Amino acid sequence: MANVPPPARRGKGEPPPQAAALDNLVRGESVRLKPLNFKVPADFHREFKTFAAMNGMSMLTVLVESFRLYREHKG
Repeated sequence: MANVPPPARRGKGEPPPQAAALDNLVRGESVRLKPLNFKVPADFHREFKTFAAMNGMSMLTVLVESFRLYREHKG
């Protein structure tokens, strides 16, 4: 058999800085996500999802921004 050395061991590296490790655990109440379940027609869903993708946005971002604009318009 060929005399092949074992692969070099690599450590896990340094842990992230303490502040960075805790940033993902702290969320304000307004950032906490809650489920919002409702059904929409398939054609609407396709158009909504396509719009979001073509504009580089998530569907959530489109919904939140749309509601904000609607609320401003309606008062």
